[in-house]
Amino acid sequence: MTIPVPPDTLTLTAALLAVLLPLLSFGMIMLVFRHRRRLCARISIGAVSVSLLCALFLLIDHWHLNTPIRHTATWMVSGRITVSVGFLLDPISLLMLTIVAAISFLVQVYSLGYMAHDPGFSRYYGFMSLFAWAMLCLVISPNLLQLYIFWELVGLSSYLLIGFWYQKFSASTAGKKAFVMTRLGDVAFFLGLLLVLFNLGNLDILEMNAGRMPLNIPPATITLAAVLIFGGIIGKSAQFPLLTWLPDAMEGPTPVSALLHSATMVAAGVFLFGRLFPFFSQSSGAMTFFLFTGTTSMLLAATMAMVSRDIKQVWAYSTISQLGFMIMGLSAGGYAAGIFHLTTHAGFKALLFLCSGVFIHIFETNDMFAIGRAGGRRLKVPMACMAIAAAALAGLPPFSGFFSKEAIMGQLAQMANPLWLAAGLLGAFLTAYYAFRLIFVILFPRRDDTDRPPQNAHAAHAGNDGHRRAYRQMAVPLIVLATVTLVLGWGQAGLEAFLMRTAASVVHTAEAHPAAWLPYTALGLALAGILLAWVEFGRRRAAQIGFVERMPRVHRLFAERWYLDHFYRRFLERIIYGGISALCTRNDRRVIDGGLDALGRSTVAASRRLSLLHDAALQARMMLIFVVMALLSLYFLFA
Repeated sequence: MTIPVPPDTLTLTAALLAVLLPLLSFGMIMLVFRHRRRLCARISIGAVSVSLLCALFLLIDHWHLNTPIRHTATWMVSGRITVSVGFLLDPISLLMLTIVAAISFLVQVYSLGYMAHDPGFSRYYGFMSLFAWAMLCLVISPNLLQLYIFWELVGLSSYLLIGFWYQKFSASTAGKKAFVMTRLGDVAFFLGLLLVLFNLGNLDILEMNAGRMPLNIPPATITLAAVLIFGGIIGKSAQFPLLTWLPDAMEGPTPVSALLHSATMVAAGVFLFGRLFPFFSQSSGAMTFFLFTGTTSMLLAATMAMVSRDIKQVWAYSTISQLGFMIMGLSAGGYAAGIFHLTTHAGFKALLFLCSGVFIHIFETNDMFAIGRAGGRRLKVPMACMAIAAAALAGLPPFSGFFSKEAIMGQLAQMANPLWLAAGLLGAFLTAYYAFRLIFVILFPRRDDTDRPPQNAHAAHAGNDGHRRAYRQMAVPLIVLATVTLVLGWGQAGLEAFLMRTAASVVHTAEAHPAAWLPYTALGLALAGILLAWVEFGRRRAAQIGFVERMPRVHRLFAERWYLDHFYRRFLERIIYGGISALCTRNDRRVIDGGLDALGRSTVAASRRLSLLHDAALQARMMLIFVVMALLSLYFLFA
């Protein structure tokens, strides 16, 4: 086990400022300045910008870090069980700290335009600050209990933001669905946490990852604990079977979707996998289960994205699919490859959602066909940026997604069973197809009236100053993220070396040497997917009907999310409501209420009988008194 070192004063100050300023911002906005809209935005953006600067300082200053930095204090002690609180800085936490702060900053700047006229503007920035604080604290947690506390706070923050427009029934329902379904996974996570605590005596992450766990815990217990903790990853990262809440979470504002899908809530699950990768790797059975779950999620979500018309839901399904792909890479032993894809995905997925937000904000619809007919291609900046992000998502060079996807493909190629690689290649084809299906629908709409610009689009460019200002505010983060998407892939070697610097002693990954044909095959399948999308949706006289839509039953299967929601609804109605709930109701009415009613009736009946005895005794006493008085009267009369 690598012995951590304490931080110096500058590192300690930067780490504390990075995580505490968003909390201070949340308190100031919600308690003091809530009625001053612009000031609330300045406070929130100012706080997260300082967090970003501190995160960048920590990343740059510790780029050559060879030993983790930990600062902790004892929180709870009970017998041999000890729980501490503090922070842990190592390559994965430093990298994730920077990603979260950067995406949070860009999303909040973008929101100045997107949420400018929303009546809940101040509340929105307050919740954004709470979200940033919870996620920043999560990534630097040194033990599993502290991480779990902020894991739950991230879930609470997401509930508040998904249901931000609570006046809409659909938004309120989506928030509750996300909260409930992620809680199911979190229950399993907590049970796994307790299992580790009772067997190891502490929840220190470095201790769990030290590689000495088999000496203290039986292999079967390690497997069970790993699978239970992975239950939290399934819930938070919307993996099979708990994946249907994420598309519904698109009811929240689009900047919220960008934040959720790129660097915070759903990415937290994959981060936790990377954070505990050495611990998980101690159980080959658990890793196989994780690989199956990620593969299933990747393929199912890709098929759902192929038939959706909602622009945000397409990218939501894409997020589920890409998170599954990351889990595949990690489960195959590719620690650096999985985290590198998490990093590149944060950039291009935030870009996809923010570009979509511009279209939705201007055209007031989520339907990509309606956006195309309304003249979406006239918005040059979001259209170009979204094409760049889609190319990265499809794995085309020289964009960042190409490098990270090929790294994972290389790891899958090392697996003994070739089915995992075949599934990854199929996923590459489907991803390219649905990504460019959306691009071609907007670029090449079927109607001929696209030369007439819509009123809102015209106002965004040449009309109302407020629309132009909002458009400019939203365009700047798009350009920044597009630039990152273009250049990030070239830093693969340096980033992977950075990630492995302190993890090499506990992370044992086989060096990937894929066959020479693999990159060309993966790229060829991606190009084939784009070509098929062009034939069906892009060429001049295309009917814009996909091959899946020509098979009604298959189309319905994909559109209905493989009937997962139907299964859950039937399960609730028959098992929970019709079975367990009905049994509890019957028990409540017959046993609990019936018992209390019977006790009450018995008490009343006994009281009546006792009252009869009391009445009879009174009559006897009165008779005795009467007899005594009569005898006394006779005595004195005749004496």
